[in-house]
Amino acid sequence: MRRDRLLLATTLTLVFTADLYFVLLPKLQDFRQAGGPGCVCARGNDSLPRQGGLVSPRLSNSTDSLQDSAESELDDGGSKLDRLFDHPLYNIQTPVLGPEERLLQAEQLVAYYQKKVSRWERHMEMYNEAAAASNITVPKHKVTFDPEVSWLKFHLGINRYSLYSRQDPAVGQLLRDMHDLTIISADYTQDEKALKGACDCEQVVKPSGHHLKLALKMNDFGKAMFKPMRQQRDEVTSEDVFYFVDFQRHNAEIAAFHLDRILDFRRVPPVVGRLVNITGEVLLATHNQDLRNVFFTSPAKNTCFFAKCLYVCKTEYAVCGKPDTLEGSLSTYLPGLSQAPRVSIASPWIRSYTFEGRKDWEVNPFFCDTIKQMYPYNSGNRLLNIIDMSIFDFLMGNMDRHHYELFTKFGDEGFLLHFDNARGFGRPSEDVMSILAPLSQCCMIKRSTLMRLRLLSRERYRLSDVMRESLWGDPLRPVLTEPHLLALDRRLKRVLEVVRGCVRELGEEQVVTTDYARSTDPPWTSTVAGEGAQR
Repeated sequence: MRRDRLLLATTLTLVFTADLYFVLLPKLQDFRQAGGPGCVCARGNDSLPRQGGLVSPRLSNSTDSLQDSAESELDDGGSKLDRLFDHPLYNIQTPVLGPEERLLQAEQLVAYYQKKVSRWERHMEMYNEAAAASNITVPKHKVTFDPEVSWLKFHLGINRYSLYSRQDPAVGQLLRDMHDLTIISADYTQDEKALKGACDCEQVVKPSGHHLKLALKMNDFGKAMFKPMRQQRDEVTSEDVFYFVDFQRHNAEIAAFHLDRILDFRRVPPVVGRLVNITGEVLLATHNQDLRNVFFTSPAKNTCFFAKCLYVCKTEYAVCGKPDTLEGSLSTYLPGLSQAPRVSIASPWIRSYTFEGRKDWEVNPFFCDTIKQMYPYNSGNRLLNIIDMSIFDFLMGNMDRHHYELFTKFGDEGFLLHFDNARGFGRPSEDVMSILAPLSQCCMIKRSTLMRLRLLSRERYRLSDVMRESLWGDPLRPVLTEPHLLALDRRLKRVLEVVRGCVRELGEEQVVTTDYARSTDPPWTSTVAGEGAQR
């Protein structure tokens, strides 16, 4: 009998040992790696950062969901883009906006544009009378200004956090309007007019760029900047071409708007692709004789135009329709400088725009230590905003960020505008790590930015997939080739590698910072991450 009991005890001991080794011990190990009870955060270096010691965002639901703790990493199908925008990180509550947080006031802005429309109509009456006296036929278009028009709603929606709110219906309507509405006027842009007569064709680098662009006015009185197609989608920038003489790409402007929105910066004005009849919608719509004079018919019977010693001085650089249809990007105009003044500031990490020479930041690895002591980078969020911009540019491969702009109304804490992105997406096989110099040299990043980057590195929200889906809604789809889309995933990993290197060297508390750096902000700023001056 005792022998049977001994055998039973031995058997139970073996079963308990096996259960402990194969079942309980792995669970205990998972418990330790997860950091305690209730935490089922994603494993590995790309998991979302913990909130320890830093300000937590105020979300539309519990902060536990911010850690993505209840989500499976398996892709269950459906729209990844919708899933991304449904995530708590993209549904952070913003504070109630007061007059000082809004860029413009509705009553004054509507009155301003009503006067401009009246002046435009008087001007067009005189122009039509003069054309009729000269037996010149010009198309007649009536302007229908409405205070509820989409571009005006976009202007009124600009605030100290971003150019537009996350679910602003006016943005989608504005994209449709820029694509569909009748073009009633075409002209050179103001910066091109300012260069007239000052362009030296002997210069290697022309002032303000190397691109043709036009200002188009729609029949709702909205304005958009048109950048025509200069290169095919699959054309890759040659390795022998300097970044400052590379042709600009209209599809890069479109893709940059979508990337900026996916990163939740919302600092790029809305951009859409459009097929434009450059005879009927530009040549016949322009009242500028200088612009009329640069149109010609090519030997292939295509209608072409070029810039008359403004940027590119030769007809070899003309753009041509097929025979007069030309695709391009339309970027909505921001409010005029008289209504919303902006300041342009040279980037501390500006590149050399000559064939020789290097800037201080390219030879001094401690360059950022000096920048951190200088105004306005020694306090507030300006330096963090530049780091945001460098990440945005690195993902696109844009080396041409020599200046940045911000609205003067919002002061030093205003967000940086991310426009003029046409030199992005040129070489998908190359990752220009020097673009990330602000991040790698300063070893600083906003917590909200890092959390979104890590989210986009997951299979469930993969950056290339959500970009592909977002761009498919543009009329000129496909906007980017597959190599460019896949390059986004590779570059995103490299950004996270740089951050991990900084964390290993300095510690997370020194690298990952709150989005608000000043204690003088209103009380609500201490509870909202990702919504402050970074927007």
